[in-house]
Amino acid sequence: MDYLLDNRQVEAGARFEAISELFNPWTFRHMDDAGLGQGWRVWEVGAGGPSVPSWIAGRVGAAGRVLATDIDVSWLADAPELAGAPVEVRRHDLVRDDPPEGPFDLVHARLVLVHLADRDRALQTMVDALRPGGVLLVEDADPGLQPLACPDERGPDERLANAVRRGFRALLAERGADLAYGRRLPRLLRDAGLDDVRADAFFPLSAPACGVLETASVLQVRERLIEGGHATAEEIRHLLAVIAAGRLDLTLAPLISVWGRRPGG
Repeated sequence: MDYLLDNRQVEAGARFEAISELFNPWTFRHMDDAGLGQGWRVWEVGAGGPSVPSWIAGRVGAAGRVLATDIDVSWLADAPELAGAPVEVRRHDLVRDDPPEGPFDLVHARLVLVHLADRDRALQTMVDALRPGGVLLVEDADPGLQPLACPDERGPDERLANAVRRGFRALLAERGADLAYGRRLPRLLRDAGLDDVRADAFFPLSAPACGVLETASVLQVRERLIEGGHATAEEIRHLLAVIAAGRLDLTLAPLISVWGRRPGG
C-alpha cells in the first residue's frame, strides 16, 4: 500500500511546518504532563520532520536518548536542528521491521497509525517497547468524526472545499486508512494492557496554518483527485486561489491524543 502523502514530494516540507505550528504545542504539553525530563529514553515513531525530536532532545539532555524513525528519513537525516543533539535517526518500517532495542520511557506517534493497514500490530509493537511504567502517547486524526473542511458552509467556495475534502477522504480510505480510528484509541490502549488511559482532542479552526496544510495536501494529491473524478483542474485552481486569499474558515479533523502507562515500574 502506498502512502497518499509521500514525504518525498516537495509539498511535504510545507505540510510538516503547518502540522508543527498547529499541533506541537498540544503534543509538547502532553509530554510535559507525562513527566518527560532529563535522562529519558524516547522513541519518536514516524517523526517526519525534525521539530518534535529536536524539542524532545532539549528535554532529555545529554544523558537521554531520542530515537527518531520513519520509513522516509529524508527530512531528518541532515536537519540542522538535530546537529549535536542526542538524536539517532533511523529508517524503520513500524509494521515490517523488527522493533528497535529498548526499553523506552516514552513512545510517541502522531498521525501515523491511521494510515497503516496493520495498525493493530504497530500499536502492540510500541506497547512492547515500553519499560514498566513507561508512557505511550498516540495522537491520530478522526476524519469521520468531523469530516468538513468548512463547517460554516455558507456559499459555493465552502461547498467546493468540502467536496474536495470528501475526495481526499475517499483517497485515504482506498489506501486502507481508518477514518474513525481516533475515537477507538482509548479502548485499544486499554485492550493492549495499559493503565491510567486518558484522552482529549484538539480542533483548530480558522488558523492560518490550516490553509497552509490544506494547500499542501491538495497539491500533493491533485492528480489523484482529478483522476478519481473528485474535482476538476479548474476547481482545484479556484480552491487554492480562495485559500490563498484567506476567504475560507478552514478546519481539520480533530487530533485525538490518548496516553497510558505500561503496568509495573
